[in-house]
Amino acid sequence: MAGSDTNASWLARSHAAVWHPCTQMKLHETLPLVPIASGEGAWLVDFDGRRYLDAVSSWWVNLFGHRHPRLDAAIRAQLDSLAHVMLAGFTHRPVVELSERLAALAPAGLGHAFYASDGASATEIALKMSFHSWHNRGRAEKRSFVSLAGSYHGETVGALAVTDVALFRDVYAPLLHANATVPTPDPRRGVSVEAAAAALDAHLDRHAATTAALIVEPLVQGASGMTMYDARYLALARAITARHGVHLIADEIMTGFGRTGTMFAWEQAGAPAPDFLCLSKGITGGYLPLSCVLASDDVYAAFYADEVAQGFLHSHSYTGNALACAAALAVLDLFRDEDVIVRNRGLAAAWRASLAPLAAHPRVRDFRQCGMIVAWEVDGARRDFARWFFAEALAAGLLLRPIGNTVYVMPPYVVTATEMAMLGERVAAILDRAP
Repeated sequence: MAGSDTNASWLARSHAAVWHPCTQMKLHETLPLVPIASGEGAWLVDFDGRRYLDAVSSWWVNLFGHRHPRLDAAIRAQLDSLAHVMLAGFTHRPVVELSERLAALAPAGLGHAFYASDGASATEIALKMSFHSWHNRGRAEKRSFVSLAGSYHGETVGALAVTDVALFRDVYAPLLHANATVPTPDPRRGVSVEAAAAALDAHLDRHAATTAALIVEPLVQGASGMTMYDARYLALARAITARHGVHLIADEIMTGFGRTGTMFAWEQAGAPAPDFLCLSKGITGGYLPLSCVLASDDVYAAFYADEVAQGFLHSHSYTGNALACAAALAVLDLFRDEDVIVRNRGLAAAWRASLAPLAAHPRVRDFRQCGMIVAWEVDGARRDFARWFFAEALAAGLLLRPIGNTVYVMPPYVVTATEMAMLGERVAAILDRAP
């Protein structure tokens, strides 16, 4: 349609036709949507040509930025052979190769890959697998779960049952299976690793017989405000759950694929593998929906039987989609060929140095970093700070979405120290005028 490719035209059409996620649509009467026409590297471009630094990797998924030539090429090449085939009764090269390579990269013993489309689905699968495996072993009473205070594991009904963020959970409480929470090790709130581990141990002393699994976000809790904790807790939690005969689910939907400085955050625990590893977000570099649950040999064995009902009867139509698996394989190729984990360690240090002036800003407190994730709180923030800051950041050419008064930066790995310094200067200027 002639003349239609402007911000104003796409904004109006989107507001009328698209129900946007995690959004109060009425707010967009005064805070306009941002129609994006294209992306290149770490930058997004709207229909009027304005550029925005994608400092949150478009909800934490675009590891290597937008329009990466190797990821583009991998998907185009896959189109020449197979876009999709049902994975029930069939298989294909990309899903086999991806499963083998993930098993080789993951903590030892997680050799069985089950695929879905998104992080919440991966959580659902891990929860169901844990319960069903106990059921198959004659322990059907093990049907409850325990998670950490402030945890976030997705917004489907099962995932919400182990999520402890009131905004997402409270309205759906009548639909949810009741589960327990135990303290998160957070020195900012006076909870040590040892105290949190002792609380978990005490809970399982009383409830292990009915508990299927503990689920954790290793090292960083995302949606509750980027709480960062010591890896020693993971080692203690693994020992405690093993002693009590309870599964451990590591939700690495956000922390996986290099975000915390290692390929998987669990590596920093120096402990035996969890029973389940949930992966999504960065797995395809932000190109296509895909998630994966890696399960242990012991869990897999509980389903391997003659009876159909003892199998894991969970599916969706696009499970193991060939295009998505090809994108994920290209992501793993980039990690291997460009030595991304080693390179990122230097980049993380450069980012921290670039943001040092911002860390010293009088409105900034609890400035912290875990690998490629940087976060801080804003002192004296107004009640609607997140919305106000988001709008101010957009006006400054930055895509940043605070969680309450927590501002976080989780950009693509292609962001340079110079771009981070620019980000720091612009954010400091915003904080200078913050009411």
